[in-house]
Amino acid sequence: MPSGRIHDRITLWSLPWIVGLSWLLSRSSTVALLMSSAFVFSGLMFGPDLDIYSVQYQRWGVLRWIWQPYQSMIPHRSCLSHGCIIGTLIRILYLSLILILGGIPLIILVKLVSGSDWNWQQIALDIWQLLTQDYLQEILAIVIGLELGSMSHSLSDWLGSAYKRQKRQPKKRRKRR
Repeated sequence: MPSGRIHDRITLWSLPWIVGLSWLLSRSSTVALLMSSAFVFSGLMFGPDLDIYSVQYQRWGVLRWIWQPYQSMIPHRSCLSHGCIIGTLIRILYLSLILILGGIPLIILVKLVSGSDWNWQQIALDIWQLLTQDYLQEILAIVIGLELGSMSHSLSDWLGSAYKRQKRQPKKRRKRR
C-alpha cells in the first residue's frame, strides 16, 4: 500500500492527463478547470483514507472533527470507503449532510434577523432547479473529478497490495525429469 506521499505524487503526476482529457472531451475550459480541481481536491483531501487518521484527514486542520463520525461508521479499506463510485458517493452525501446541518442554524438566524417570511418549499425547489438544469454539466464535471481522484488512490492501493502479495509468494521450482 503506497504512503500518503506516494498518493500525493500520483495525484499530481496524473493532473496534466486529467486537464488534457477533460478539455479534449468537453472543449470547455470551465469544465476542465472544475474537473481538474475536483480531482486534486479528491486526491489530496477527499479521498478514501478519510476513514483513518491519515494525511488526508490531517489536511482538514481544525475542521477534521467533521470526519470523526465517518471514521467510526466506515471500516478502513472497505468498499464503502475505497469502492469505486460508492465510496465517493458516500463521502459526498456525508459532507453534504454536514454542510446542510451546519447551514440550517445560519439560515434560521438570517430569517430571524431579517424578519421576513420564507417559503421553504420554494427555496428547495429553486435550489434543485438551479443544480439540475442550470449547472448540470459543471456538477457532473465535479463529481467525475472527485471520483477520478478517489479511483487513483484506490487503484494504487490495490496494485500495491497485489504486488506485495505476489512478491511474498515463493517461486515454484521446476520439476526435473
